[in-house]
Amino acid sequence: MSLFQKLRTEGVFKWVSLNLSENLLKSSKTPLLGAGPLRTCQNPRFYRRKKRAQSESLESPVETSTVNCDNVRPISRKTRAQAQAALLEYLHSTRSLQFIDAENMSKNSPFFIKKILEKVKNKAEIGSSITRFLRYHPINEFEPFFESLGLKPSEFVSLLPRDLMFLSDDQVLLENYYVLCNYGIARNKIGKIYKEAPEVFRYDSGVLQLKLQAYIEMGLSQSAMIKAVASSPYLLIGDANREFVKMMERLKSVGIESSWIEKHLSEGNHYDWSQMLDLLSLFSKMGFNGEQLGELIRQHPGILLECSGNMAFSFVGLLLKLGLTLNEIYMFFLQFPPIEFGKFYRNFRHCYLFLIEIEMDIEEIGRIVHSHTVLLGSCALKRANSLLTNLSVGKKRLCSIIKDNPQELKKWVLGSKVGPLPNSGEDLKSQIQKTKFLSDLGYVENTKEFEKAFKLFRGNGMELQERFDFLVKYGLDRKVITETIKVAPQILNQSINVLEMKINFLIHSLGYPISSLVTFLSYLSYTSERVELRMSMYNWLKDQGVAEPNLALSTIVACGEDYFIDCYVNRHPKGAEIWQKLKQKIYSH
Repeated sequence: MSLFQKLRTEGVFKWVSLNLSENLLKSSKTPLLGAGPLRTCQNPRFYRRKKRAQSESLESPVETSTVNCDNVRPISRKTRAQAQAALLEYLHSTRSLQFIDAENMSKNSPFFIKKILEKVKNKAEIGSSITRFLRYHPINEFEPFFESLGLKPSEFVSLLPRDLMFLSDDQVLLENYYVLCNYGIARNKIGKIYKEAPEVFRYDSGVLQLKLQAYIEMGLSQSAMIKAVASSPYLLIGDANREFVKMMERLKSVGIESSWIEKHLSEGNHYDWSQMLDLLSLFSKMGFNGEQLGELIRQHPGILLECSGNMAFSFVGLLLKLGLTLNEIYMFFLQFPPIEFGKFYRNFRHCYLFLIEIEMDIEEIGRIVHSHTVLLGSCALKRANSLLTNLSVGKKRLCSIIKDNPQELKKWVLGSKVGPLPNSGEDLKSQIQKTKFLSDLGYVENTKEFEKAFKLFRGNGMELQERFDFLVKYGLDRKVITETIKVAPQILNQSINVLEMKINFLIHSLGYPISSLVTFLSYLSYTSERVELRMSMYNWLKDQGVAEPNLALSTIVACGEDYFIDCYVNRHPKGAEIWQKLKQKIYSH
């Protein structure tokens, strides 16, 4: 490259950098001079063809759309600047693209720049190497074009025209593109429109402009429509979107003007206008009049706009589930606290799941929600497991603390220091009862056996005693129960409901008398699934005539699984197959 060429290339690039800010180039809303079809001009070449260059391979246009990465490795600032300047020179001077288009494409297509850099061999003179490469290897201009519109290679590779490679060959696309640019939509937002509503770029001349004008005539400002179109490109497809029009009319009817919409719409979000209309209808059914509804939305836009109202629907549904009436929900929203709705909902939902996790009764949760709705939405609680550990308490005591005073939740928010709670009188009482229960079983206090049993038997003394008495009520001998639970303490670590379910299964489903527990009380320590699987397999083997009838329950249930399979299941050729089918069926319940 001659000195004149280098000076010209660098001069063009510096001039652009000085006169057009980077932000303007990335999201230009400045109207273009060339509205309508692309205006081309014949620019003279500022380089001569060298014989050495002419001898280089004149291959077909380089294929650059096969790269499957969405991350660009760091390139030095100097190298990137030289590559961008060379691409700018090619697009503007050689391909005759408008200067602002060439500048935008060269500066905002890092993936394409990286691919071009990988093609050149002379790394010492990047600018001249790229210029030489582009001279003999025409590029697919749609790639840097789509990338400069905000799309990644993985997003636009399927959108590339099959039979075109030069932008100037698709005047229909460019005309509609310029309409959007001149309207004020940022260039890096247009890619989303092309991806979600490509038919917009096939409109005949003037059609797109009329569609945009139709929304303006409804009373919406141009700034509001820019955000609406960028977030919901489908608004430009077909006739004016009915749900969107109804939504705008509904907002206007409750006193919300176009300026509010412009302020709160986000170009990066997607809006479901139909769902938002349904939410407004729900609030009207609650009892909100137009003035109240307008004030609520103005004060708390997230109610309507967060996930297109889906959060608000979920919140109302949860409140109804927990026992609040529509009128009570209406009164709550009338006095909604000064907190962002999205944050309030996430806090509330976390508190609700927290109470579920510590096994609080649903009725108690409903009572707390009814009386302390604002509190639950204002507290960003720590996780349940973390809190239980830091407080050194069990779930039952934590439930009791919260039920007595829900305001305690304020002390356990994220970022607060939480230490162990002092032993309560209930804890001391429980320890005394547990000590007495173990002493009645025959354990001697202050011995290793006693300390081991104290850890193995879970629950407070009252609960353990109630479970013991429950078994006695079924006619079992106290001595048998005592001897059995010393060997298998896990029997009493189950709730009364679980024990009752296992006994009913033994009597009503398996057909064994209650007296069978006298010789095999350890049955209660096994899971219902294990017992059902063993008994179902045993009954099938009996029906096939390969198992002895009237085997003891302990013989079937107590042995290990490998032993049971070897001694019983494998007695029949299809035994293993039936075993797996029964296992899958029973354990999938």
